[in-house]
Amino acid sequence: RTDNFFLQAVPEEGTGSGMVIDKSGHILTNFHVIEDVREVAVTLFNGESYDATYVGSDPVNDLAVIRIEAPPEELIPVRMGNSSKLKVGMNVYAIGNPFGLERTLTTGIISSLNRSLKINGDRTIKSIIQIDAAVNPGNSGGPLLDSHGRMIGINTAIYSKTGQSSGVGFAIPVNLAKRVIPQLIRHGHVIRPEIGISRVYETEEGLLVAKLIPGGPAELAGIRGPQTKRERRGPFVVERIDRTAADTIIRVDDEKVATVDDFLGNIESRNPGDTVTLTILREGQEVTVPLRLGGEVPQVR
Repeated sequence: RTDNFFLQAVPEEGTGSGMVIDKSGHILTNFHVIEDVREVAVTLFNGESYDATYVGSDPVNDLAVIRIEAPPEELIPVRMGNSSKLKVGMNVYAIGNPFGLERTLTTGIISSLNRSLKINGDRTIKSIIQIDAAVNPGNSGGPLLDSHGRMIGINTAIYSKTGQSSGVGFAIPVNLAKRVIPQLIRHGHVIRPEIGISRVYETEEGLLVAKLIPGGPAELAGIRGPQTKRERRGPFVVERIDRTAADTIIRVDDEKVATVDDFLGNIESRNPGDTVTLTILREGQEVTVPLRLGGEVPQVR
């Protein structure tokens, strides 16, 4: 892998960073900072240390929320910015604990936007922020700030062959975190909608449906996948997969989807039970198909 994580494996204990997000003591950090650990201690700006409890995590986006029982006057929540307004060349400030050196600030600029970064398995986080501010092991989970002190990202990974900063760092955009945090606090995990399509192929026209989940929302809505045809060849019957019979998805509502990430990002921004309109190519004609997303429906409390 070329996207090495900041936090390196340490036999007995590891260090990472995070930020207070409310007066209730919730702390946002990276999932890989707390993954497989038995105990987590959080040290605040005043040197006071508190044992943390697990609240929830989203391994797909490498985010996690933990909580400490601390007096409200000791908790100073970070101000959330807007990562959709960022521009290349903007000044940024990374705060964290590199190599265990507490409350370290480094500066730099946004080097690029809309990068894609594989974090866990084959899942990709879109719209990753690339920075040149020095970040090292221990910076994971710390905030990336703009010049007004607002958090615009969560420092997550570096491009390095040595495990130390080479001037290419990556941060998860804060807008993604703002979508995830409420679900982690309320449910302990992210409730993602299900569309019932398990595989698609990218084509020049759109996303060709390669496999449907039997009985899933897409099949129930009438979306067509590849068809199996039987042909007699002499004394034998041969089965042939006809992919030309499958639908090609070109838009979800009014948004064009050219890649798998476009499609996943659009669907995962919805809630189970929402209805979307798929525009598909079927036998050379555009057809619209309303589809009700499945999945675990959030309970109203």
